[in-house]
Amino acid sequence: MTRCLVVDDDAEIRDSLQRYLSGFGLQVVTAPDGRAMRREMDGPRFDVIVMDLMLPGEDGLSLTRWVQHQHGVPVIMLTARGDPVSRVVGLEIGADDYLPKPFEPRELVARIQAIVRRAAKARERGAEPGRIAVFDGWRFDRVLRTLTSPDDVQMALSNAEYRLLAAFLERAGRVLTRDALLELTRAPGVEVNDRSIDLAVSRLRSKLGDSPKEPRLIRTVRGEGYLFDAKVAS
Repeated sequence: MTRCLVVDDDAEIRDSLQRYLSGFGLQVVTAPDGRAMRREMDGPRFDVIVMDLMLPGEDGLSLTRWVQHQHGVPVIMLTARGDPVSRVVGLEIGADDYLPKPFEPRELVARIQAIVRRAAKARERGAEPGRIAVFDGWRFDRVLRTLTSPDDVQMALSNAEYRLLAAFLERAGRVLTRDALLELTRAPGVEVNDRSIDLAVSRLRSKLGDSPKEPRLIRTVRGEGYLFDAKVAS
């Protein structure tokens, strides 16, 4: 069942959307503001978020940026009809779609279904990773080969660091031996060894701000290898 989070400070809109969307088989959770939204995001993963742009406290643009950095969940933004600038900005910072208020609820259902279908097709492509990987507030662009911190600082990656991070993200939660990492990160015509992997891991940890003594993201599994210990979303 598709899980949808509706974020709007208008209780009438929240309740009406919850009733309407539930009628189409969606499991709907609602939140009146950013604080409540963040609490809900700590629970089971949502498939899509429908969020009003104008919210008390933290606005929809800031929350959309946070969602994309932390969770990678698709966002449909609800905007005022006469506010094209905010719509453009919202799309630029990561919103997947928008609807101007007032809107026809059936159109919202169609847009949610389209987003869910796209996600399902991406999963059907199997191991082919998405362009953007999001983990622990970081964003990794596999096409541009960029790594962006939670503070929007872009980190330069060497070819070896890029291949190593890609291997970790595609196999998050699994222990990878040094031999496995050698095979996954080997570049044509380049000789590498166990020491090369250890050095690349050390450099990558440094760029991720991961303490070598008590790492949170890249953990050393004694006698086996390394484990990338973070939830990854595409």
